[in-house]
Parts: sequence; C-alpha cells; structure tokens
Amino acid sequence: MKLIKTLFTILFISLLSSPSWSVTLGDLVERERIYYQRFTDVPFNGMVTGSEQGAFKSGVKDGSWLWYWSTGQLAKKGNYKNGKWNGAWVTYFKNGKLWSKGNYKNDVNEGAWAYYYDNGQLSAKGNFKNGRREGTWVDYNEDGTMWERLSGTYKDGEKISD
Repeated sequence: MKLIKTLFTILFISLLSSPSWSVTLGDLVERERIYYQRFTDVPFNGMVTGSEQGAFKSGVKDGSWLWYWSTGQLAKKGNYKNGKWNGAWVTYFKNGKLWSKGNYKNDVNEGAWAYYYDNGQLSAKGNFKNGRREGTWVDYNEDGTMWERLSGTYKDGEKISD
C-alpha cells in the first residue's frame, strides 16, 4: 500500500511539472491591450514560455521579457512596466550580433541609443528625447565611414546643423 501511495505521489508531481502545463503567448487572447487565457474574461496573471518569455500582471506585460529567434538565438530582451516598454532594451540579429541597445520610457525611446549593422559595425549613436533625436548624432555607413547626410545636431527630431 505504501508503494502505491509513493507511485501516485511521484506521478502527480511529474504531471504538475510537465511542460504541457506551461502557457505560451499563443494560448492567450488580446482584447483592448489586455491579455486573457482563452475562454475566460479574467485578465491573465503569470508567466509565459516559448519564443516570448515573461510575466503578465492583470493582463499586461510587466517586468523582464525575452524573445528568441526560431533558431533558439536570443532576439531581444527588455522590460515592461504596466504594459509599456520601460527601461533598458537590447536587440540582436539572427547571427547573435548586437543590433541595438537603449532605453524606453512609457513606450518611447529615451536617452542614449546605439545601432549596429549585422557585421558588428556601428550604424548610429546618439540620444533620444521623447522619442525624437536630440543633440549630437553620428551615423555610419556599413564600411565604417561617417554618413554625413544624417550625422549632426538634432532638436526635436529635426537636424539643425552638421
């Protein structure tokens, strides 16, 4: 009898830890920017796994999130606060090289950003203010030479000088 109880306990624990119990983003339904598990009207709370991994709080993305290319390579990582991009974000090309890095505040680019070509060469660097280029920006061609047409000083997203 004790052996049967032990076997049932092991079976029960193994079923609870089974990957089939995990939730993926595809298992959720989005309605008016709020995520729900299918066939419910209760906003989803919990973690999702798969190619997009992170947490939901009251139906919105919250906290640290990871995305993966179909190859399993990391595609991007960033943070959400109340369903909005917030804090540091980093994106990668399929080859694993850095694509971009910077910060968001309430879904808008804010502060220092850098962009790269898939060969690792710097593409552009500068600052954003309220989602628009601000201050000195330097843009580069893929061969590393400066792209003069885009490089210069910006105010409210408009180039004001070279």
